[in-house]
Amino acid sequence: MASTQTHSFQAEVAQLLHLVTHSLYSNPDIFMRELISNASDASDKLRFEALAQPDLYEGQADLQVRVSFDKAAKTITITDNGIGMSATEAIEHLGTIAKSGTKDFMGRLTGDQKADAQLIGQFGVGFYSGFIVADKITVESRRAGLPASEGVRWVSGGTGDFSTEAITRAERGTSITLHLREDQLDYLNGYKLKSIISQYSDHISLPILMPKEEWKEGENDQPGEMVRTDEWEQVNEANALWSRAKKDITPEQYKAFYQQISHDYADPLAWSHNKVEGNTEYTQLLYIPAKAPFDLYQRDSKRGLKLYIRRVFIMDDAEALLPQYLRFVKGVVDASDLPLNVSREILQESRDVKAIREGNTRRVLAMLEDMAKKQGEAADAAATSSDDTRDAQESPTPDYAKFYAEFGAVLKEGLGEDHANTERIAKLLRFASTTTDSTSVSLADYKARMKEGQEAIYYITADTFAAAKSSPQLEVFRKKGIEVLLMADRVDEWALNFLPEFDGTPLQSVAKGAVDLGALQDEDEKKAAQDAQEAARPLLDKLKEALKDKAEDVRATTRLVDSPACLVSQEHGMSTQLARMLKQAGQPVPNVKPVLEINPQHALVQKLQALQGEAGADAASSRFDDLAHTIFDQALLAEGGLPEDPAAYVRRVNALLAG
Repeated sequence: MASTQTHSFQAEVAQLLHLVTHSLYSNPDIFMRELISNASDASDKLRFEALAQPDLYEGQADLQVRVSFDKAAKTITITDNGIGMSATEAIEHLGTIAKSGTKDFMGRLTGDQKADAQLIGQFGVGFYSGFIVADKITVESRRAGLPASEGVRWVSGGTGDFSTEAITRAERGTSITLHLREDQLDYLNGYKLKSIISQYSDHISLPILMPKEEWKEGENDQPGEMVRTDEWEQVNEANALWSRAKKDITPEQYKAFYQQISHDYADPLAWSHNKVEGNTEYTQLLYIPAKAPFDLYQRDSKRGLKLYIRRVFIMDDAEALLPQYLRFVKGVVDASDLPLNVSREILQESRDVKAIREGNTRRVLAMLEDMAKKQGEAADAAATSSDDTRDAQESPTPDYAKFYAEFGAVLKEGLGEDHANTERIAKLLRFASTTTDSTSVSLADYKARMKEGQEAIYYITADTFAAAKSSPQLEVFRKKGIEVLLMADRVDEWALNFLPEFDGTPLQSVAKGAVDLGALQDEDEKKAAQDAQEAARPLLDKLKEALKDKAEDVRATTRLVDSPACLVSQEHGMSTQLARMLKQAGQPVPNVKPVLEINPQHALVQKLQALQGEAGADAASSRFDDLAHTIFDQALLAEGGLPEDPAAYVRRVNALLAG
């Protein structure tokens, strides 16, 4: 019987290091974030261990990180006065790829200590990001509590081996010196290093210091340059605004921070700052802008919230933290921990990410609901106040009206994208109607004004507001005083497919199916409609034959009062407006033929009937066809479409005008 043998994987270390440094990270600037994060972890470890051993501070409790560079030596040095490493720890942690000292440290913590830890590193590869820009790294370190003689120097060229030696080091902590490659010497620039630190590490709790530089004018026709002084200056804020208590932050500071992260000069309409605790802990600071960006409707544009993990910047556009229909929201999310890929450049979907996305969505919708409520209350107060009082009052700030004018169409996308919040989104929608041109009518307002016996919320969609307002399909509704919502956003037709009813009342398009006013139409009217349909049957049949290539059906209707005809869609079919939009977007569209509805009482339709009665005349038959096609094309024009053959339409009109 053959024996089974177990073998360990072997690794080509040089190749592995190459993969770590050149494949994990897409941006070489990341090396500074990773090394400063390691320095921050070292300081946090010192704080924890010093709780039981205060002597570890060695009389120096002010923790900091220092970053300096030497143009002559072509080096960058990052120094911290944190916990440091012994010789054994340097060999164990720096000499083993993917072994995280932070992770080991966390594993030794228990109970409240673990819950309170604010440590960053988890993969054990961040240190090796230094090899992205350096061909040699020198580490000098001494662990807190050890004598100065027990320092260690660790050196590696990133080719698979390293060396260590004992050194004397008076200061505790660690210094990492990067010997830059020839193609990375542009990092030997104070302004560039400060910019990188400001982007990635601005908000960590430790002060980050760099040598102060001053401008010195050149001599003997030589150009001036920045010259290093003996002073050190702090180059990071070391104070994340969102980590402070709300009571300690002024509105001006909130607004200034918004302008900083959004590059928007205007003040935001609203913001929300909350610390969420539970299974998933995070802090959110969310803003609603006052103005839509130019690329709001380019759905492939990068957007999202700024993501931090324990105040260390991770990514600029964390799209996974908000649904697409809230893409206009700006802000920051600072999580205690999230599943990232090893380079910390990709946010991986997980239960925690889903919880944060849902939490952010609820918070944004709550902000919008509050804005809408306050505006409604202000409007009611203004409407009920006396003239004298009203003159003395300030006019209500229409914050929600401003928001909706900029982002209302985007919010409607949520009807199709966020089924869990469909009801909340529906309550936030606003429309114009046949009673007002302003986009101010909510579905709740409409429902409160419904006539007795009205069983549906009526609406119409069109390419433009003017087309919706003047549509012949509204004539019977105006005659009976029934309010109809007017919708002219491109997204309306698509979005309303996901909103069949509101608060138990169905939504019904006046441009789909036969008009049915239910109890609002008395029996006499229904009988008159049936009689008209029967009386016009021969005409309808002939029209259907004449327009067989254009119209699915032809029928008499009671919805028209002043117009000869209109086009409607089948009850469950695609509207001609939606078909046009899809064609414009380059999408394949089935051949959609509308239904032509005619008004038997109109003079043009009666003329058609007269031409139909002229027997055996080819000229009459030709005039009948011309008039039928003209009436169809006019109905198409009235709803915002264009005739398939404009020249033929003009010819027919000219012929009819000439008699």
